[in-house]
Amino acid sequence: MTNCFTLMTNENLKGRMNLTLSSRAEQLQSTLNASQFTDSSGAGLTVEGGILRAVEVLRAARDRGSNVYLVGNGGSAGIASHATTDFVNVVRLRAQTVHDSSLLTCMANDYGYENAFARILSTLVRSEDVLVAISSSGKSPNICNAAMKVRELGGTVITLSGFAPDNPLRRLGDLNIWLDSRDYGLVEIGHQFVLHNISDRFGHEGKAA
Repeated sequence: MTNCFTLMTNENLKGRMNLTLSSRAEQLQSTLNASQFTDSSGAGLTVEGGILRAVEVLRAARDRGSNVYLVGNGGSAGIASHATTDFVNVVRLRAQTVHDSSLLTCMANDYGYENAFARILSTLVRSEDVLVAISSSGKSPNICNAAMKVRELGGTVITLSGFAPDNPLRRLGDLNIWLDSRDYGLVEIGHQFVLHNISDRFGHEGKAA
């Protein structure tokens, strides 16, 4: 016999996201499979072609001794830190984040948070350097401004974003990686997975050599 508690529970579950681990894993796989890679002109690349383009950019940066900077806010800053660890340890890149708390709060206080990363990078970046700009929504002003500053300085920009397909960050990179999801969890883990896959390819090359 159905009781009131059962009715209320079933009603509360209607329309809710399925958060079982297996379901979320399937959602992540679908998000990654549907990811889109575009170049600076907006022309599409295959997923594998886009990953290989990122590998080429980073390999070239390593070969010429260029710096690779990574920026993000909140969870994306954590992704940037993790990727930096892999890029330095596995890829042997001159990689670094620029969110040291003292430096970042100084720049945010003096120039506004939306200009903080751009101000730091305007001093550090050389024309042969690379920026990896990460924003789940693709709308963070400080990340977009950082990407524009590095392009202005002649550097190469790789962006990772999600949410709306016309988000502003997606138009600012030489290579743009976009995940078709408005779910922060899926976009953030998807960005981490893509960056880890890139570093894993370098690691595999080293083992195969």
